[in-house]
Amino acid sequence: MVIEVKVKPGAGKDAVLNYKAPNFFEISVKAKAEKNQANQALCKFLGKLFGIGSSNVKILKGKTSRNKLIKLETLSESEFLKRVERLKK
Repeated sequence: MVIEVKVKPGAGKDAVLNYKAPNFFEISVKAKAEKNQANQALCKFLGKLFGIGSSNVKILKGKTSRNKLIKLETLSESEFLKRVERLKK
């Protein structure tokens, strides 16, 4: 499953700020955008959020940008949609 993410590094907490169907997220992470720290924090956060290991979260595009394309490996589209529904509650 591939998602689009707009990241806000250096925030007060790791959180999903916004979700727009079908696959756009706005996410804040505590880590600063220095030495790949924000990217690592984002991968860890998304892995935890979707119940997959952070090693299964790959940044396909935008490693140095706030706008990223991210692949959630081992997660099917139907499973992704189920987990997104749980996030809304």
